Amino acid sequence: MRTLKHLVHGLAAGALLWVTGCATSPGGVAPSTTPLEGRSYQILGYTEATDSRICLFGIIPITSGNHIRDALKDAARRVNGDALIEVTVEAHTEYWILFSRNVTRVQGIGIRFTK
Repeated sequence: MRTLKHLVHGLAAGALLWVTGCATSPGGVAPSTTPLEGRSYQILGYTEATDSRICLFGIIPITSGNHIRDALKDAARRVNGDALIEVTVEAHTEYWILFSRNVTRVQGIGIRFTK
């Protein structure tokens, strides 16, 4: 009887671990978010930002978002910049028992154009 109880608890714990997890995928690399030719700029420093969306049962969106353009704007805004250079984008999804979270992360170096 006691062994059966341990087996049931072990299976329940395994099932919970099975329905949670994370998956990561690369999004891309770009030299800049806007054309730089013929323009001078000041380097402001490293920045990053994320945008995400939460879905119930992994398919029903309960928040909006997870747009690359929003993460790009937020990353530039964090350093008071006009654009980003040396840009990388990646996405990952976190799976939980009742919901999932899709996240887009943008990283780069903020710049400000000079007159």
